[in-house]
Amino acid sequence: MEDLRWNSADTYWCGIAKSGTDLGVDVKVTIDPGSSALTAVSNAVSGPLRGSLTVQCRYGHGWETYYKWWCQGAEWSDCHILVQTDGSEREAKRDRVSIKDNWESRTFTVTMEDLRWNSADTYWCGIERAGTDLGVTVKVTIDPVTVLCNYSPGWETFVKSWCPDTDLNSCRILVQTTGPELRKNQLSIDKKKRTFSMTIWGE
Repeated sequence: MEDLRWNSADTYWCGIAKSGTDLGVDVKVTIDPGSSALTAVSNAVSGPLRGSLTVQCRYGHGWETYYKWWCQGAEWSDCHILVQTDGSEREAKRDRVSIKDNWESRTFTVTMEDLRWNSADTYWCGIERAGTDLGVTVKVTIDPVTVLCNYSPGWETFVKSWCPDTDLNSCRILVQTTGPELRKNQLSIDKKKRTFSMTIWGE
């Protein structure tokens, strides 16, 4: 079945014609919100911590003047709208998120700025309409942060460590080298020749 429409949702039958009563089994067909009228250019995007990312969502002809929105939350029913257009091409912005529609390309663009670790989540591009809104999911992730530390010759065999504190004497070690590589929770140290690194995957 191609070029699905909303009225394509129905009960269908697979059948085999034979003498007497045909063989048949029913199949329920449903249409996902936004499966045809609304799509995301990419369903998975990422950006750097404290940086920004953009998401583009495309829609079909006839949806130009409808309100477009961007919401956060994996569950469609509990999704929290962060920003929404007013049915025009004017940019709308709230906090660190903006949205702008382009009728000519039938694309609206969402920009998320000053990304935090908790910005990583499932989001939805949506179009408001009578009945159930159109929506398509976009997975947002935050790129890991890597810190490189270099040391002078002669320190190769010493234990390397990472601890967060302004006072070295009271610093609590979160992770340290005990071999060529160690990963603990969301921190890791990869010991190389006169270089070791720490990678943060989240708070």
